Amino acid sequence: MSGSVGIVKTEYVTFDTELQLESGRLLGPITLAYESYGELNAERSNAILVCHAWTGDAHAAGRHTPQDRKPGWWDDMIGPGKVLDTERFFVLVSNVIGSCHGSTGPTSVNPRTGKPYNLTFPVLMVRDMVRAQKLLVDHLKIPSLLTVIGGSMGAMQSLEWGILYPEMVRSIVPIAGTGRTSPMAIALNSLARQAIFNDPMWKKGNYKPEHPPADGLALARAVGHISFLSDASMHLKFGRRFSVRDGLFDFFGQFEVERYLVYNGQNFVDRFDTNSFLYLAKALDLYDVAWNFDGLDDALSRLACPSLWFAFTSDWLYPPTQTEEVVRALERLGKPFAYHLIDSDYGHDSFLVEPEKFTPFVVAFLDRISKGI
Repeated sequence: MSGSVGIVKTEYVTFDTELQLESGRLLGPITLAYESYGELNAERSNAILVCHAWTGDAHAAGRHTPQDRKPGWWDDMIGPGKVLDTERFFVLVSNVIGSCHGSTGPTSVNPRTGKPYNLTFPVLMVRDMVRAQKLLVDHLKIPSLLTVIGGSMGAMQSLEWGILYPEMVRSIVPIAGTGRTSPMAIALNSLARQAIFNDPMWKKGNYKPEHPPADGLALARAVGHISFLSDASMHLKFGRRFSVRDGLFDFFGQFEVERYLVYNGQNFVDRFDTNSFLYLAKALDLYDVAWNFDGLDDALSRLACPSLWFAFTSDWLYPPTQTEEVVRALERLGKPFAYHLIDSDYGHDSFLVEPEKFTPFVVAFLDRISKGI
């Protein structure tokens, strides 16, 4: 019988070191927020690292207080008897650098100035996020990771882990990811950026936290949210229904899909920092697994472990063709991998909405890896 990990606490660790970023700049000291569920075994060989998506955080399972309305963002995956079974595995989730949920990011105080970094924060790449996570894994004295798993930006991190630290990573599970961000995805992020830049409250990143560029960020999130859905899922969820609150011929009347985007955008403003949103969007745009390698095959030749890949038929943000470009390269290189194209109508969000469609493959894969098969 599967259950909850119960009441959990976010932990914080600060590393008094400077991390050299892909840009050449140094960032330090570095604080990472993280949560963990389950226990390390005697050999410290049962650790699983979960990597979150763009606007995620370290709170992936359980609740912080009994009064919490919602559990962590992947609670249906993590817990006793669940896919990432905390009776078998030690599950670790770290908030990425650049975020606003406890790890060092644009909202953090720059120790050199005593003021928030804002736009003086360095541009990050996904690879930098992974190098920061490595500090945490070493701090916890974890010699190897049974698997690194994540969806969307989490899939990018899992692939980077396998390439950067092949001696530590025993498998990876990238879900709804890509080997490099497409021009279309970059274009959508550009629209989101312009929505923020054009908000007079943004003030070139020097807004007061209590007075953020709320309209710009809400619109930016709405642009992103459209890319997480699909035409089929919008038909299922909204159809062409008009809001019952508005008159059909009211000029400012809205369809239900419009109300949904406004509602989600406004809620997002309350939980995410604008500059962090921009920095993480830039990291997504810059993502290319072949960065600083001699092409895709050269990068993937570093991957020594088995990998399990998932793409979703209706995902138009990171469509199946982009995952298939990577797995074809793995096939050319003779690397051990498995790939599953999952039929789902829920677009990029399919991995969050219909996990039951792919999780049996994950359970079987982890069984094989943990047994050394």
